[in-house]
Amino acid sequence: MASTCNNSSSFKIILGSSSPARREILSDMGYEFTVMCADIDEKAIRREKPEELVKALAEAKANAVKLNLPHGCGQNQPTLLITSDQVMVSRGVIRERPRSTEEAREFIKAYSDGRAFAVNYVLVTNLSTGDRKGGWDIPEIIFRHIPDAFIEEVVKEEDMTCVAGGFKLTHPSASPFIKELVGTADSVRGLPRDLTEKLITESLEAQ
Repeated sequence: MASTCNNSSSFKIILGSSSPARREILSDMGYEFTVMCADIDEKAIRREKPEELVKALAEAKANAVKLNLPHGCGQNQPTLLITSDQVMVSRGVIRERPRSTEEAREFIKAYSDGRAFAVNYVLVTNLSTGDRKGGWDIPEIIFRHIPDAFIEEVVKEEDMTCVAGGFKLTHPSASPFIKELVGTADSVRGLPRDLTEKLITESLEAQ
């Protein structure tokens, strides 16, 4: 990964996320980038609709990262800041990262024999121009029955529940309980490739 504001390519990318999955996806897309985590109180930002919530959170992350950038970043070279957020929606309820084992258990039980939507918003901020491009991607996950015994094992594993919705759906142990995915795995993981690529291209074209 490149150091902040020092990249020999035609433009620079900063990923405003601490998510290992988002880092991996962006790297797999062939980009070099710098990681800068956004220090915000996500629980202080509330919206009734999931689409509005993830948009507000992605915007707040972008604003927080911009405050910590070196003065003049983006002036000598096109620089794009990528921020995003995701929540799961199941049975009409917004489900963010669970705050306890009990909440994780509740989330996963709600998925059993049901369906959920992974509501993503990706925001690309052109730091050179101030222009912002954003958009949603919302895959649907249809679940088979999830046995209570499996749920009890899962909630003991922090790496399986420390994600939006409380259940790492791309983990191999989850796959037997997913009947159908309408969308892409990268979107479920938190950074839809096609949307991100589209926003990067649009941001550069608007230079």
